[in-house]
Amino acid sequence: MKLQHYLGGLENLGPVDFEKQVFVQQWEKRIFGIHTTMMAESAHLAKALPKYPIKDLGTTFKNDWTWASLRTGAEGMQPFEYFKFRYYEKWLMGISQFFVDQGYISGEELKTKTEHYRHQPDAPLPDQPNAPIREQIVRYLQLGDSGLRPLTAAPLFISGQVIKVGDPEAVDHTRLPGYLRNKPGTIVEVYEGAFAYFVNTGRDGIGEPMPVYRVAFEATSIWGAQKSEPNTTIYADLFEAYLQAAY
Repeated sequence: MKLQHYLGGLENLGPVDFEKQVFVQQWEKRIFGIHTTMMAESAHLAKALPKYPIKDLGTTFKNDWTWASLRTGAEGMQPFEYFKFRYYEKWLMGISQFFVDQGYISGEELKTKTEHYRHQPDAPLPDQPNAPIREQIVRYLQLGDSGLRPLTAAPLFISGQVIKVGDPEAVDHTRLPGYLRNKPGTIVEVYEGAFAYFVNTGRDGIGEPMPVYRVAFEATSIWGAQKSEPNTTIYADLFEAYLQAAY
């Protein structure tokens, strides 16, 4: 994961934004809705555990779109550009570029439509989703798409076991926070079943479903006593591929 996409524990990055509202501006709700609708119409749901009727939706959307797709757009941004924009502005950029790259709309057409609604904000919007798509969106929000898979082998670690986080080769995207690499921790929970990420992240071992653990880390073992509040424990949910036996 490139530097700008996991900043936890790094110094001199302030000030920290403590904004507590999920949506600060009304347009952010619409971006979240577009992303959710795209996920609910994603072609990969045809193979999801809830057995979504993708072929019967009547949608013109024919691609896969997951959280991984959204992150790909953000992680492809130039770092200095990344820090300039708000959270949902990054979403908007990633979604817009996806539709252009996949040929749903040209860059020029997108620019023209943007100017149209900028000067006529009350102009009618395109047709709303049909009834099957609306029902699919609600069902998707209730059931999701990752789902629990059965384990094919027993977990390697047990609750209470001391482990060490690995240091796998850096790839374009990872689910391992950088500040936890090579740090000692303790398994506090072994989650039931197996889990997979939406895509194979590459050489760091994430691909097929595997056990996931809740791991506790003493803050002092991560940042040192001088930079940690006393009696502080950090918890992280980590894929088995990222963990090693401590001894």
